[in-house]
Amino acid sequence: MAVRFALLPVAATVATVLVLPAAAQEPRSVTTDGGTIDAASVERFFNQPGYSPYAGRSFPSRPLWGEIHLHTSWSPDAIAAGTRVGPDEALQYAKGGEITSSTGQKVRLSRPYDFMMVADHSDALGVMSGVLEGDPSLMTDPKLKEWHKGMNAGGEAATAVVMEMITLQGQGKVPKPMTDPDVQLDYWHKMTDIVEGHNDPGRFTALIGYEWTSNYGGGNNLHRNVVYRDGKAKADLVRPLTTFDTDIPNELWDWMAAYEEKTGGRVLAVPHNGNLSNGLMFATETPDGKPIDAKWAEERARWEPLYEVTQSKGTSEQHPKLAPSDEFANFEIWDKYNLAGVPKKPGDIEYEYARQALKRGLKLEDELGTNPFKFGLLGSTDDHTGVSSAEENNFFGKFPASEPGPERSNGNAFDFDGNTVKDWQLGASGLTAVWAPENTRSSIWDAMKRKEVYGTTGSRIFVRFFGGWEFDKDDAERRDPGTVGYGKGVPMGGDLPPAPDGSGAPTFLVAALKDPISGNLDRIQIVKGWVDANGEMQEKIYDVVWSGDREPGEDGKVPLIGSTVDVEKATWTNTIGAPELITVWQDPDFDPSLKAFYYARVIEIPTPRWTAFDAAYFKDAKFDADTPMTVTERAYTSPIWYTPKG
Repeated sequence: MAVRFALLPVAATVATVLVLPAAAQEPRSVTTDGGTIDAASVERFFNQPGYSPYAGRSFPSRPLWGEIHLHTSWSPDAIAAGTRVGPDEALQYAKGGEITSSTGQKVRLSRPYDFMMVADHSDALGVMSGVLEGDPSLMTDPKLKEWHKGMNAGGEAATAVVMEMITLQGQGKVPKPMTDPDVQLDYWHKMTDIVEGHNDPGRFTALIGYEWTSNYGGGNNLHRNVVYRDGKAKADLVRPLTTFDTDIPNELWDWMAAYEEKTGGRVLAVPHNGNLSNGLMFATETPDGKPIDAKWAEERARWEPLYEVTQSKGTSEQHPKLAPSDEFANFEIWDKYNLAGVPKKPGDIEYEYARQALKRGLKLEDELGTNPFKFGLLGSTDDHTGVSSAEENNFFGKFPASEPGPERSNGNAFDFDGNTVKDWQLGASGLTAVWAPENTRSSIWDAMKRKEVYGTTGSRIFVRFFGGWEFDKDDAERRDPGTVGYGKGVPMGGDLPPAPDGSGAPTFLVAALKDPISGNLDRIQIVKGWVDANGEMQEKIYDVVWSGDREPGEDGKVPLIGSTVDVEKATWTNTIGAPELITVWQDPDFDPSLKAFYYARVIEIPTPRWTAFDAAYFKDAKFDADTPMTVTERAYTSPIWYTPKG
């Protein structure tokens, strides 16, 4: 059959079709070379929603991928350990460029990032590069001269410099030249110059920021990454806060308020590694022993809307001892020491993990009027190599000593006077997905502020999570969960609106699509936390949709999916699991009188861990017998909160 095309220019054809009779006239037909248009039908058609479901769409249509916690040679501990990749090269790499690592190896991401924040330590930012080069003005200090020799010697001598620097920083005893505020501000301006040069709105976002690195009390990790919404013009006006100024978090919040007041800019802070805080990260006292109060709760909620739930030094979602029925809690756990190798005391872990804090926040809200731990979840690497490497088959370690090589199979990532953490205990984790409508600083920052973000352990799993009162099973049959999700509910990071009368329990629409180069999906879970009528914190994990024909057991749990991993070859097959999962779930245990939160956890099928890739590549690698060789990658969404009426 021949197809007849209109002979008029496109613009002329469109103009002819859209000329409709005046309202007072009878509808008439319009004939063009494309056929006859019934004007009355067209008039009725245009009184309905547009045919294209994408026209006029204002919500984000895809997650933007990146991280906000990468260190380069401008961090004193990184350069002392041998890192020679600076912020310029790190940002080139994030954009998809191929660079040379500090150990001389070529490295490139599988896929470029959409955004990146170099988060070098504000303490002595860039100064140690001068120490490495032997700047005469710095070599007058005997300790810096000693470090200069150790850094240039490399190997164990450089590692010893790193450990001493961390210890002295935690004690507030670093050499005086490192604390000069004029030197710091000069290097900060150089840093923002570099970042500004890589920012390309709409294509790649280079966020300005730094890490404030409090090791309060000697290695108790209270670190925060400070993220700017602003560009260089505002960021340059105020010197970043250092722990030489203070190591108390609420004084960081004071700095943030002063920055915003002076510049008109915006900043937020993201804590990380509560698992290394020895009970201080989510404590109900300030680090210096003062009880928290309403003002403290309000400020923490304002300035810290997010928490880094997973990274190379352990995942901090939940500890298996705090949730013994959670078979997926024991994931990349670091739980022995703080950053100075000080062992934990009984009860410390209760105040170190995100899920416990989310529950405790509900309880504190009743006492203080504000939930101080109402945070969303994201992931970043905290790599100190200038190479962001959250990919199992592309993992470049924490420091140059743990970059790829047969020796890292039995090397030490950290050694605190004999208290060691092995290289194989490092995790190739994590990444942040941001639901932002534009790839710009303002759009990404705004999404972070409203908590419309999620973290993964490195896999780029596509996850939608919405809560409301009217989702039904038919919504899970649609191919556009975003349209129905935003139309009927609130996205991850939001608060459920008041329940309509007679609405029953809240409903949740959750959907996940596999990373195209990673494993299939095993299941989606919804994690619920609440405080019961007796004031006790509670949690429950629901398997809401899963792959295959497995049936829940008597305990309600879906059996483990099994594994297709060939450890010796570091391969697997996607013959189990599913490429996508979607469902609508309603809370079967809902009590409208109790506050609660809900977040989604998406689990992949087992795939080879980076240690398996190393063992297959380096024939001389000698991993311990208990070294894990498989991993179940996962995603953690920001929660959705429910608050009773009144």
